[in-house]
Amino acid sequence: MTSTEKQSEPNQPAVVLRGVQHSFRKFKALVDINFDVPAQSLHGFVGPNGAGKTTVLKLICTLLKPQTGKVEVFGRDVATDYLAVRRRLGFMPDHFSMYRQMTVYEYLDFFAAAYGLPVETRTKVLDDVLELTDMGGRRTDLINGLSRGMQQRVGLARVLVNDPDILLLDEPASGLDPRARIELMDVLRALRSMGKTIIISSHILSELAELCDSVTIIDRGTIRYCGTMPGLLDHQAEYPTYRLTSAEPLNGLRDKLSKSAGIMSVEEIEGSPDVRVAFDPEQLDSNGVLRAAMDAGITVTGFSRAQRHLNQAFMDLTEKGVR
Repeated sequence: MTSTEKQSEPNQPAVVLRGVQHSFRKFKALVDINFDVPAQSLHGFVGPNGAGKTTVLKLICTLLKPQTGKVEVFGRDVATDYLAVRRRLGFMPDHFSMYRQMTVYEYLDFFAAAYGLPVETRTKVLDDVLELTDMGGRRTDLINGLSRGMQQRVGLARVLVNDPDILLLDEPASGLDPRARIELMDVLRALRSMGKTIIISSHILSELAELCDSVTIIDRGTIRYCGTMPGLLDHQAEYPTYRLTSAEPLNGLRDKLSKSAGIMSVEEIEGSPDVRVAFDPEQLDSNGVLRAAMDAGITVTGFSRAQRHLNQAFMDLTEKGVR
């Protein structure tokens, strides 16, 4: 596909799943999966172990065929147009085998040849991916002598050899030390800035919080959330909830505010003098809450939509126990 064709698709989702179900014998791994991944974004795919993350990634990269529903990559059906899909993606599984008696350069050159890259362009391509993954100084090292983090970098370099538009990374930070994780995330940011679409599967939401543009949470084969990170953190409650900060202690004023029409609850925030105020949107809006607070004699110094902690958001959306 030419660069002109690629540039004509900026508003088209990179990946679309609709009504996808998949079972392994009697075990239902996926139940009516529906979500989109925007093009040229970094998308987190998060869920507990066994939630169905790897099954979804294998469907997207054509290693599994959907039993029910449809999976599309840039408008191409993975079931009927799998060859075109494979040309546009790179898949890095959680556990992958490597030819450990090869040097880093020999290993990447082998895959470049397998992708059909001409000999005359291979050197430039391999130099570029080695520079991007900061492995240029290890090009003559045997893979067998590399640390886990270095091998992860080589694995990432491998999936970049054919210049894919979409990267599917299954637990790419698994087993890495903190420094290696940070450096890997920096590489992924660089790839996103180059226009790549990146889907990262993980069971740790916090390590993706500052990295991802959007996130999908899956549990027990069902999508529990798909959207932006700020949307995930918004306090999920029966009524809209805001965090209110006062210039003075709320002594007695809390009770006054609770009695205001449309205020459903006023709750203390543990370890903080602030309170959460929930209100009925049919009777009030956020400006009405502020007005009620001032009428109650409260000097408001802070007022914002209440948000959950990442860990709390994840716990709220997933169930306890193993399937």
